[in-house]
Amino acid sequence: MDKFDIVIIGSGPGGYVAAIRAGQLGLKTAIIEKDKELGGTCLNIGCIPSKALLASSDHFVFAKKEAVKHGIMIENATVDLNKMLQRKDKVVKTMNTGVRSLMKTNKVTTFEGLGTITAPGKVSVKGSDGSTQEIETKNIIIATGSVPVELPFAKFDGKTIVSSTEALSFTDPPKKLMVIGAGAIGLELGSVWNRLGSEVTILEFLPRIAVGFDLELSNLLQRALTAQGITFHLEAKVSAVEVNNGGATTTAAKGSEQLKFEADKVLVSVGRKPFSAGLGAEQAGVEFDEKKRIKVDKRFKTIVDGIYAIGDVIAGPMLAHKAEDEGIACVEGIAGKDGHINYDAIAGIIYTNPELAGVGLTEEQAKEQGIEYRVGKFPFRANGRAVANEELDGMVKFIADAKTDRILGAHILQHAASELIAEAVSVIEFGGSSEDIGRTTHAHPTLSEAVKEAALNVEKRALHILNR
Repeated sequence: MDKFDIVIIGSGPGGYVAAIRAGQLGLKTAIIEKDKELGGTCLNIGCIPSKALLASSDHFVFAKKEAVKHGIMIENATVDLNKMLQRKDKVVKTMNTGVRSLMKTNKVTTFEGLGTITAPGKVSVKGSDGSTQEIETKNIIIATGSVPVELPFAKFDGKTIVSSTEALSFTDPPKKLMVIGAGAIGLELGSVWNRLGSEVTILEFLPRIAVGFDLELSNLLQRALTAQGITFHLEAKVSAVEVNNGGATTTAAKGSEQLKFEADKVLVSVGRKPFSAGLGAEQAGVEFDEKKRIKVDKRFKTIVDGIYAIGDVIAGPMLAHKAEDEGIACVEGIAGKDGHINYDAIAGIIYTNPELAGVGLTEEQAKEQGIEYRVGKFPFRANGRAVANEELDGMVKFIADAKTDRILGAHILQHAASELIAEAVSVIEFGGSSEDIGRTTHAHPTLSEAVKEAALNVEKRALHILNR
C-alpha cells in the first residue's frame, strides 16, 4: 500500500495548487482525479475555455463593428466556429499539459480514478478499468469542487436543456438561446453566443443582474449588454421548460403576467452546488451544513482528524482563486506554518465586455451594516487611454470609511476591470486608504489612472472631472 503525507482528492485549482505547495514544502504528496485530464471544472469546462471563447467572440465583434472606427476596413467578417472551438480546445490542452508538468516538477504522484475515503487516513482509488488500489496517508484534503444546479422542471438533457458544459461546445450558434439566470456564467456565455449571432434572452428571478456586485455598476452592465443585443426579463419566475421538436418552450411569470419563450437551446445557469458524491466523507464522520457544504475550522480541518476540505465544497464564494489560496493555507497549516486568507480581499469578476469586477463591500452592504462611508467615482469617458482605446463604458467606484478613509470596497466596470481590480485588492489587503492610492503615481496614459482619480474623488479631489 502506497503511503503519503498528503492525499488530495480533486485536481481543480484548489487541489493542484495545494499539491504544488505541498511538494515545495517537501511533503510526499498524491493527487487523485476522476477525469482523464487534470485541472478540474475550471480548466477543462469552466474558467479557461469560456475565456477563450469570450476572447475569440470579442475579436469577431471588433472586426465586424468596431474596427471601422479605427480606420480598419474589414468587409464581410465571418466566423469559422469549428476553428474557434478548436482553438478553445488547444488552449485547454496547453493548460492541461502545464498542470501535469507542475505535478512532475513538484514530485506529486497522480492517480486517475474515483477517490473514496474508506477511513481516516485511507483512500481507495477506483480506476476507469474497474481496478482498485488503496492509499494510506497522514492527511486527506477534499477539493472536489462543484457542479451546476439542476432545476426540477428543467433536467439537463445535454442537447436542448444544457449546462455551461454543453454551452461551451455548440456546433452552431443557436438561432434563439434562452438563458435562465443572470449571474456570471449566464452573462458570459450569453455574451459569447450573442456575439456569434444568437438571439439571446436572459431570465432572472431577482430584480437585478449580477447579484453580489455593486448595484450601480450592475445596472450599467445591464444597459451595456442590452445595447449589444441581449434581452433581459427581471423578476421572472420560470415554472416550466418543455422540450418539443428539437426546441424548447420556457414558461415564466412576471408579476401577474404569464410569459412564454421559444428557443433552440435553454442554458440553465442558476448556480452551482458542492460535489461530494461517492466521496465517502459522510461515512467517515465528516459533518455537512444545511447547504451540503463540508464544515471546517479556520485551518480547513473537519471534525475528523486528518481530513481537510477547501474550495467549492466549503462555505464562501465559489471562485478558483479563493480555492487556490485555501489550498495553500491548508497545506501550510498541515506543515506547521501559519497560512492566511483575508476573505474581505477576494475579488469577484464577470468577464463580459465591459467586465465587472468588485472586491469588499458594495455601497448597498455598507448601508445595510450602518457604516458611515464616502464614495469616490471616476468615469472612463474622462480617461485618456480609454478614449484612445474606444472603450468608454464604465467607471471606477470606491467605498471608503468616512472616519478612517480605509477602503471598504472597490468596483470597476471596464474592458480591463479584471486586471485593474488587483490594485484595490492589494490596498485592501494591507488596510490601506483611498489617500494611499490617490497619492501613488500612476503612469500616463493608462486605464489605471481612473483608479487613482476615483480614489482622489472620495475627498472630491479628482483632477480630470468636475468634482461633485
